[in-house]
Amino acid sequence: MEYISIPCIVVICYLFAEMLKVITGKNEIVKRLIPLIVGLIGGILGFSIHRFYPDYLGVNTMYEAIAIGIISGLSSTGSNQIIKQLLKGEKKNESEFF
Repeated sequence: MEYISIPCIVVICYLFAEMLKVITGKNEIVKRLIPLIVGLIGGILGFSIHRFYPDYLGVNTMYEAIAIGIISGLSSTGSNQIIKQLLKGEKKNESEFF
């Protein structure tokens, strides 16, 4: 079960960041704070998961759970950039063919 918990945190943080972008209308200040916000949300999720389901993350201490949550939250930002760059590359390649 511990293998599925980390991607769950990443997906939740990714969806939260996308929802935040839609709600704030792509405000530049909020866009700059998104990595910090999703890191914080991931840390809170890691803390909560370890608090209520101690065996779910497969760690021994609360600090490890919070660190896994923060890293998972920050990796959602990296996932967003990977998707963004892949889609950007497709658009560039399409224009070269025509």
